[in-house]
Amino acid sequence: MTGETVIDVRGLTKSFGDKTVVDHFDLNVPRGSIYGFLGPNGSGKTTTIRMVCGLLKPDEGEGTCLGYDVLHESTEIKAHVGYMTQRFSLYEDLSIRENLEFFARLYGLDRMRQRVDEAIASLGLEGRAGQLAGSLSGGWKQRLALAACMIHEPQLLLLDEPTAGVDPKARRDFWDTIRHYASQGVTTLVSTHYMDEVVQCDRIAYIAYGKKLLDAPTAEIPDQLGLHAFKLDNGDLDKLSEKLKHAPGVDILARFGASIHVCGKDREKLAAAVDKVRGEPGVRVAEIEAGLEEAFIYLMAESDDNFGVGDAA
Repeated sequence: MTGETVIDVRGLTKSFGDKTVVDHFDLNVPRGSIYGFLGPNGSGKTTTIRMVCGLLKPDEGEGTCLGYDVLHESTEIKAHVGYMTQRFSLYEDLSIRENLEFFARLYGLDRMRQRVDEAIASLGLEGRAGQLAGSLSGGWKQRLALAACMIHEPQLLLLDEPTAGVDPKARRDFWDTIRHYASQGVTTLVSTHYMDEVVQCDRIAYIAYGKKLLDAPTAEIPDQLGLHAFKLDNGDLDKLSEKLKHAPGVDILARFGASIHVCGKDREKLAAAVDKVRGEPGVRVAEIEAGLEEAFIYLMAESDDNFGVGDAA
């Protein structure tokens, strides 16, 4: 990262009817970073991304994206942004090559054949260039969508739930590619619900009810929340869960394979709750450090699904 700011917006606000979907949102993103958007359905993630990249005009707020004014220079912003949606939106009755050629023409690019060849090669699609897009698996469709997003060499990549329905290996390969782009100075903004993607982000903003509730480097989030945690192994885990889930001091309880993690902000109350089940047959109890996954579960539990008009993510 160079420290150069790519996105600098303040007070972005958007309403649909009487519902405020994004409420005075601030965002500052340095070049080459991977910035994650988390939050329940309807929290404003998609609407925020669309305002930042010039696809949607905010009702209030100001700022710049790639040095262009988000209110008055949306056309310039869109020309330098790659936007990948959750749903595959390319032409299924065209081949991989034909889809990429279409997007190259759409952007009015020179050296079209060379650019398309390079895009196909960079994502390992050489052997499939003539295959119809509609016949591709989810992972290969994802690769094609990313290649189309990057055909015009954008400086900013916006990913809206980009790997929904894609298998874990394809997600890992996808993120290896995103990391490669980041090393070349491409900035990425991504909304996701997958924990293996959350950990790929340099920084995370958590959004609920249209407001940004948390904005911090990924590794610092558990400490910022102030969570304490205990791990319970063996014993009757279903019985233990039933006893603990409503106990004072237990803010979240989650199964992790053959163990239970219980977390809370008040360590004294949490420890007292755990002490009441220490005598259960076979159970082992250990205090652990709350990690990103516990923090993520806590944040999601604290925010009800606030799905609303105009924003499905």
